[in-house]
Parts: sequence; structure tokens; C-alpha cells
Amino acid sequence: MIPVRRVLVVDDHVDAAELLGEWLLLEGFEVQCTHDGAQALQCWASWPADAVLIDSRLPDLAGGELARRLRALPGGARARLIALSGDDPEQVARTGPFDACLAKPADLAHLLDLLQRTPSR
Repeated sequence: MIPVRRVLVVDDHVDAAELLGEWLLLEGFEVQCTHDGAQALQCWASWPADAVLIDSRLPDLAGGELARRLRALPGGARARLIALSGDDPEQVARTGPFDACLAKPADLAHLLDLLQRTPSR
């Protein structure tokens, strides 16, 4: 995996996605926000991200399914996929090929650490 510069935020709660996106911009990342799985896949086609923050409950596609589809796309194997969930993070982590799963609201210091840390795989 490469260092994270581009972050795709996928959350159907528009205000939450935009607020997280603004915070990431202030932290120096390039950011795109989408609000469902189809938008995320479409965005990936022209703007493959280094990391994707995925709401586990999207209106059109489960977060785990979106993660599997992203992994299958060109560049998807190297991306850092992080689930954000209002459900039990350990249970959600088992639903897809996530590198991490954080409970909502995410601890921003921990999220920043996950994005900046050199991955082990």
C-alpha cells in the first residue's frame, strides 16, 4: 500500500460525510464525498482513492459488499478500506475486506493514525 493522500468518504448521511470531508481537508488530504455505493464506484472510476471510509449501512449496497467490489477494481487491492459503523465494529469488520472498522462517531485521532500509519500488509 502507498501513503494515503486521497480519501473517499462514503456515507448516506450527507452532513456527516461533508463534515468528515472538511476535517480531512484541514488535515491535508484530498477528499471526495459520495452518499451511496453506486456513487462511490462511479467516483472510483475517475478518482481512485488511497483510502475509503465506508458507512456500513448504505441505502443501496451494504458496506461489506462495496468493500469487496472496490477491492476487485484496478488499484483496489492497495487501498485502505475503513468501515464506519453505528453497529458492533467487530461484527461489521467480518462483513467485508476491511483494514479497520471504527464505531461511529469515529475517534478522529485514531482515524488519523489509521490513515497516516504505514500499513503492515
